[in-house]
Amino acid sequence: MSRATIPGCRQDAGVFAPVVNLMRCEGKGDCAVVCPEQVFEVRRIDPADYQQLGPLHKIKLRVHGMKIAYTPNAEACRACGACVTACPERAITLARAN
Repeated sequence: MSRATIPGCRQDAGVFAPVVNLMRCEGKGDCAVVCPEQVFEVRRIDPADYQQLGPLHKIKLRVHGMKIAYTPNAEACRACGACVTACPERAITLARAN
């Protein structure tokens, strides 16, 4: 998809990247649905990420099916902000990519 076809696109790909707060994400997938660049993947949380969470967050995650949003294609982000707006948990922010 070219930049001209993405409404609200603010940057070239790779300037910004979405950051998912694992303690807030409930894996509902709204981010994956609205992202025009297929940046997100909602899947089972990685064991290493799960171990970093506190007991209450682990319980919350189990209630929500042990799924969270990951960003395997973060370099494709064009900072449209659709994911930030769509996330009901407010778990996503955009940060300058390194």
